[in-house]
Amino acid sequence: MNQLPVAETSGKIRFKVRVQPRASRNEITGWHGDALKIRLTAPPVEGEANQACLRFLADFFQVNRRQVNLVSGLKSRTKTIEITDFTLAEFKQFLGD
Repeated sequence: MNQLPVAETSGKIRFKVRVQPRASRNEITGWHGDALKIRLTAPPVEGEANQACLRFLADFFQVNRRQVNLVSGLKSRTKTIEITDFTLAEFKQFLGD
């Protein structure tokens, strides 16, 4: 993908994720339209998948969990994530783009 659908402003980035709960393992599987597709083992019950998503992204991008926030999509499979003190260059480096 030439142009990543990621917004970078004043030391933070925002991007969409598409979450598939109850998967066999936690992993990033690529892009689903303009959203990063993430498979999670957590069920979509009482916010478990949301918390698992935030923990997974913090671990994957090697940032503190407090830097990763859910901006929108609390009850949707498509969510907007914000990572503070993180750049687009770092994002690309972790994804291998």
